[in-house]
Amino acid sequence: MKRTAGFTLLEVLAALVLLALLLVGVYSGIRTATHSVRSGTAAIERLDQIRSAQQFLRRELAQSLTQPIGHTDQGEPVYFVGTAHEMRYVAPLPGYLGKLGPQLQRLQLVDDGHDGLRLELSLVLLPPDGKPPQPLSEPQVLLDHIRDGSFNYRGIDGQGHAVPWTPAWADGRLLPQLVRISLRSQDGVDWPQLDVPLRVNPAQTGLLQRMGLRGGSIR
Repeated sequence: MKRTAGFTLLEVLAALVLLALLLVGVYSGIRTATHSVRSGTAAIERLDQIRSAQQFLRRELAQSLTQPIGHTDQGEPVYFVGTAHEMRYVAPLPGYLGKLGPQLQRLQLVDDGHDGLRLELSLVLLPPDGKPPQPLSEPQVLLDHIRDGSFNYRGIDGQGHAVPWTPAWADGRLLPQLVRISLRSQDGVDWPQLDVPLRVNPAQTGLLQRMGLRGGSIR
């Protein structure tokens, strides 16, 4: 009798092994491609977040107003408060945000609870009738996953002398001329150094002429 044509068990097993290896290679390629796409998407989203934060801060700081946010011990108005991790100033929000009018803006670098920092913005409405300021909402996170960072300031003091870069703006009766925001990200995406020139306000020239050496701490 003739043998029936077919495959031996060994041939079937060899074919299954080759098929399994082929499937493993295909799966590995798909997983690598998926990981690359996700990494690229995350990097693009991170760059968009950084770009949006920088554009917002550049616009708002450049529009800082000489509107009092406090007073010194001598009763003189304070227009700007700046330390290494916090800034307070008044600026108008863009109309498309639906919160018109000048806002007391508080920009902070705060601990995120995971050995890092996040950049937060708090908004407070300044009522025109002199009533106490009213917070508009919870602090908004402009940027997260920050390894470290700081704010620095540069400008002119009450005597007209240049003030070099400093982590604390000493005289809140004057606005600094430049604000620098330096951040380092935890994910390796660079935050380009941001130097923002504040708007030159004609009222500040008159203030410089009226001011002497008197200072005072902020209450």
